[in-house]
Amino acid sequence: MEWRDDGIILSVRRHGENGAVVSLLTRARGRHAGLVRGGQSRRMKGMLQPGNRVEATWRARLEEHLGAMSLEPVASHAAALMMDSGRLAALSSALSLIDTGLPEREPHPEIFDDLAALLVALEAESWAETYARWEVGLLAELGFGLDLSACAATGVTEDLTYVSPRTGRAVSTEAARPYRERLLPLPAFLLSPRARAGAEALGQSLRLTGYFLARHVLDLHGKPLPDARARLERRFDTAATTGTGRVGEGGADDILANS
Repeated sequence: MEWRDDGIILSVRRHGENGAVVSLLTRARGRHAGLVRGGQSRRMKGMLQPGNRVEATWRARLEEHLGAMSLEPVASHAAALMMDSGRLAALSSALSLIDTGLPEREPHPEIFDDLAALLVALEAESWAETYARWEVGLLAELGFGLDLSACAATGVTEDLTYVSPRTGRAVSTEAARPYRERLLPLPAFLLSPRARAGAEALGQSLRLTGYFLARHVLDLHGKPLPDARARLERRFDTAATTGTGRVGEGGADDILANS
């Protein structure tokens, strides 16, 4: 058995004295692991950083075996984000969600392309908003997309400020009034593709998508939200509590970058 495919490194764990088991998201074969011999060597460690783009060759005697994997570097996204702890936290969060939430060896080419685009976009000023929207897209690709097009109760398309935790559909301010304590806040920037957001809205967005990721994706596998994802949400909450200004314009962004 042998295949060759594009891959993004999700995680790396030690194996034996010198090897490493590498988990990849591949375009054609989904989440797939393999043994990289010599993966703990100084020469290999620079390439085997989560978030790096590689070209992978996998070989095994039988398809169900772990198999041996050889990797060739394509793009070092991890190195580009290494000096910014906020962007690095977003990278770790995204990779951990994929590594935890996707079934092994189930193709998801759209998720691969979306993750590849996110790795590039994390270098931009609007990285935080892009990450939040990426989680909304991840839910949709997994079959649990939010319906933010109109109010679930009245059908109006304006003043949408909440989401029903039961249906994932938007609710307007007026329709939500009697039971808004039971609804999830819908930050306005998720309704506008180019809008920017402050730390409070970003935190609301992650709580919104986190609820549905936990309920519909991770609970099925008996797993909680990954620690890396929880740490990113806490960053936004801390910035909302102690910072000022919009993310990307100083203030709150300084906290996201340096905390």
